[in-house]
Amino acid sequence: METVKQKKGKKLLEEKRKQVMRDRQLYAILLPFVLFFILFAYKPMISLVIAFKDYSVFKGVWESQWVGLENFRNFFTGPYIARLIRNTVIISVYGLIFAFPASIVLALLLNEVRSLKLKSTIQTCTYLPHFISAVVIVGIVTSFLSPGNGLINIIIEMFGGKKIYFLSKPEYFRTIYVIMSIWQGIGYGSIVYVAAITGIDQQLYEACTIDGGGRWRQMLHVTLPGILPTIVTMFIMNIGRIMNVSYEKIILLYQPATYETADVINSYVYRLGFDSSVPDYSLSTAVGLFNSVIGFVLVFIANKVSNKVNGSGLW
Repeated sequence: METVKQKKGKKLLEEKRKQVMRDRQLYAILLPFVLFFILFAYKPMISLVIAFKDYSVFKGVWESQWVGLENFRNFFTGPYIARLIRNTVIISVYGLIFAFPASIVLALLLNEVRSLKLKSTIQTCTYLPHFISAVVIVGIVTSFLSPGNGLINIIIEMFGGKKIYFLSKPEYFRTIYVIMSIWQGIGYGSIVYVAAITGIDQQLYEACTIDGGGRWRQMLHVTLPGILPTIVTMFIMNIGRIMNVSYEKIILLYQPATYETADVINSYVYRLGFDSSVPDYSLSTAVGLFNSVIGFVLVFIANKVSNKVNGSGLW
């Protein structure tokens, strides 16, 4: 005799089966993406065990000698840890202070443009740099800052100044990198906020107008509060990437003379694993794992704070 609990279980299982059969086409569409993340995002994470081993290419991941936390100790007691963390945090904080609000400001300004033709032209021009490869972007910046015939140095010389080799001066590197990042990402980053603005109820603008509010007050009291949840979500995601500075542009832009202000954790990992006569895969994996863990902790803390202060977060 089946118990009531068993009957309920069978009934629930049958309902789930019917739901799956009903939505089988949607699951079929979803399946390739699930497989992609399993194969290329989660399966490679098994190799993180290299961080706890003295990895040898000839022995393989599982046959290499287990060394525990030795690689982490080598990193934390190494001569570069202070410089790497300092540069990574400073460049990321500069990005949060200057690059993150830039996309919001652009979206707010685009919302005020009444000519659709002008608006689409501005959007196209600001979106384009995002689709240009990092190599080309850095090449353009290098040409502009060239001490010989770079546009910036030509302008400096026109006003009576002396030409400067910007890319060899450590004090200029962070400013150059942040400005380059703003130029490349401001248009693409504003897409989310433009979409959020279009979702705001137009009756709120009408009510603000009836109360005597002009365009400035509508922006402050309707548009900004309307996109605040989106801003919070994007800010939390950016907090999670605070230790993950784009190493491609760093590597293409820096040189040994600017290591003091340009070398970040990701560029150090790249040099350990690929740009060295004797690659140290174990240490580079350990450093990368440390970086990822810090990023996860920062996202978790930022989400907790956001839920406490604003009542909204990623989860």
